[in-house]
Amino acid sequence: MFKATPNPPDNDPADSAALDKAAADRALDYYLKPKSSTPKTDPGQLFTLINGIATEALLANLSETLASANAMINDLAFDLDGSRRHVALGILQLVELSGMLANRALDNVEARPST
Repeated sequence: MFKATPNPPDNDPADSAALDKAAADRALDYYLKPKSSTPKTDPGQLFTLINGIATEALLANLSETLASANAMINDLAFDLDGSRRHVALGILQLVELSGMLANRALDNVEARPST
């Protein structure tokens, strides 16, 4: 005898339960999971600073970065001769001045206890 519809496939109850659980998890995650609060950034942006960094921490890192730049340009300036050396020493003076400004700003910031 010919049947118009084929026999239903043999479903393993474990597979069906796993599929039902996965579907339920997806539905719950979609409706109840909090949305990601990460800010949208420019994909071409290589470095970024997170929000909420204390001013004191920013100034301390700025001061350390300027000290590193000072050491690098100082080393380079004394390996050069002529006008190139004068340019490097001018850059060194700007870096040194910037470091002094950052250190003074850091001195003016009131230290807050970390929580």
